[in-house]
Amino acid sequence: MSKPIYVLGTGLSHNGSAVLLKDGKVCVAIEKERITRIKHDGGNDSEAIHYCLDAEGISLEDIAIVVQCENFTLPKRDFFKGKRLFVDTNQPKIIDISHHLAHAYSAVGTSPFSDCNVMVIDGCGSPLDQFIELHPEQKNSIDASFFEINQMQCEKDSFYHFDGQKLIPLIKDFSVMAEQSTSEFQLPTTQHSIGGFYASISNYVFGDMDDVGKLMGLAPFGTSGIYNFDAFEFDSGRLLVKDDWKHHFTNPSQGYEYFKKHFDYYANVAKWAQEQVEKAVIHCIKNRVEQFPNENLCYSGGVALNAVANAKLEDLNLIKNLYIEPAAADNGLALGCAYYGWLEHLKMPKAEHDGSTCFGKNYTKKEVEEALISSEDYSKIEFHNEEELLNYCAKKLNEGKTIAWFQSGSEFGPRSLGRRSIIAHPGIIGMKDHINRNIKFREDFRPFAPAVLKEKVHEYFEVGRNSPYMILVDRTKKEFLQQLCNVTHQDGSARVQTIEKSWNPRFYKLVEAFENESGIAVVLNTSLNRKGMPIVETPQEALSLFNQTDLDVLVVNNFLIYRG
Repeated sequence: MSKPIYVLGTGLSHNGSAVLLKDGKVCVAIEKERITRIKHDGGNDSEAIHYCLDAEGISLEDIAIVVQCENFTLPKRDFFKGKRLFVDTNQPKIIDISHHLAHAYSAVGTSPFSDCNVMVIDGCGSPLDQFIELHPEQKNSIDASFFEINQMQCEKDSFYHFDGQKLIPLIKDFSVMAEQSTSEFQLPTTQHSIGGFYASISNYVFGDMDDVGKLMGLAPFGTSGIYNFDAFEFDSGRLLVKDDWKHHFTNPSQGYEYFKKHFDYYANVAKWAQEQVEKAVIHCIKNRVEQFPNENLCYSGGVALNAVANAKLEDLNLIKNLYIEPAAADNGLALGCAYYGWLEHLKMPKAEHDGSTCFGKNYTKKEVEEALISSEDYSKIEFHNEEELLNYCAKKLNEGKTIAWFQSGSEFGPRSLGRRSIIAHPGIIGMKDHINRNIKFREDFRPFAPAVLKEKVHEYFEVGRNSPYMILVDRTKKEFLQQLCNVTHQDGSARVQTIEKSWNPRFYKLVEAFENESGIAVVLNTSLNRKGMPIVETPQEALSLFNQTDLDVLVVNNFLIYRG
């Protein structure tokens, strides 16, 4: 039996992560924040890499190649914001790649395509000078006018072709960095990026650049047409952010109480911004695919997590087959680094990906038992029959109980998809408010997602999209609005998850059991955390969250803990 080939990818910007490929397939991956418990944590990668090596039971000596990515620097082998695991060894070799290339490889590596185009749109990628240093052979793919600008410029959107082995740049757009400003709209990234625009609006509305997902949740409460000016313009194939719109907004958030007092105003701003982003994304992608037709398109970068824009893009049928990378933001950079090492550096054939995003380590029965030792104040059951466990949980859900659901390896990316989830009834009145107020401790306007059996999605939702990663919205059919009131948003939309039995079997069976109990093949699904906390990774963290909240039931693998 031949020795397996391991490739390690590591992302060292914010939302840091590490990914380990074994013979071209992901065997383990983790986001740094899940380990350190610090949201969006990045920088030094030692903890994330150690997690991957330990889970696989190997050492650095077993790694064929390491590929890394960081936005603005080329991290040293021995030290980057702390001591690195490579400090005492010259092996394995470490390769640096650019930001957008990592995004693009993360998409093609996990996609079902052997030939496709790739769109990357985010807030800010690699600086032009660094990009040329890393990929001098690609200089001819960049418009000569960019080299005449005597300012720092970074990637803002990139369009590639993938031939099954290698990514070839077709169009790369760069933008100077946004100037420092005392106005309410300091763009944190490049001057002309969609991601930077959305982050600046998030800061205006919430006082936080990282609340872009929350902004998308606020937009349905707003009204279209309040503002009749555009934030973007398209000039000679380039998407640019205009300046004049900023003068219309002079009332930035002054805290949550102020936000609530002026809720309608901020909702209208969010609505306008969301619609601007949708138009910009569609315009940009339409321009690229018309120039370079291909029936398959991969889409990545932080902007690709905008589920509303994604659905509108899909509905236009500009592309026959669209694949949106589930970990499209910077947490997916390590994934792209690993696939670059396998495909481009080692020249190995692409391995088929099964569609799963669940790459975390499995916790043994002993580890679970040790974590639950401190749960003496609760009732505890160990189930030896899976059907009995699922039927018990389905009954509790139908009674209106909330369940913290912890199963096998954790999801990689921003969405809990049935491995680290909070689950509840989709139609019991008041459940949404209860979870927001007493479990998630977050704003009451924020929505929850419906998780539906893949075969039943057409029954409950108008389009019936295949949406296994919760990054597309649909609309709840009118006849199910009451039954799905906790997972249907203000405007009738729903960010649907279609459950894949092939890689999420226990969650699929749970929803089947709930359907048998309630007649509804849908559950409320949200991430197993509270506001400001990364999604839980370990059994001990799951128990700690259970202790801190009004969750009714905690299920960790085959163990069930409940109050009373």
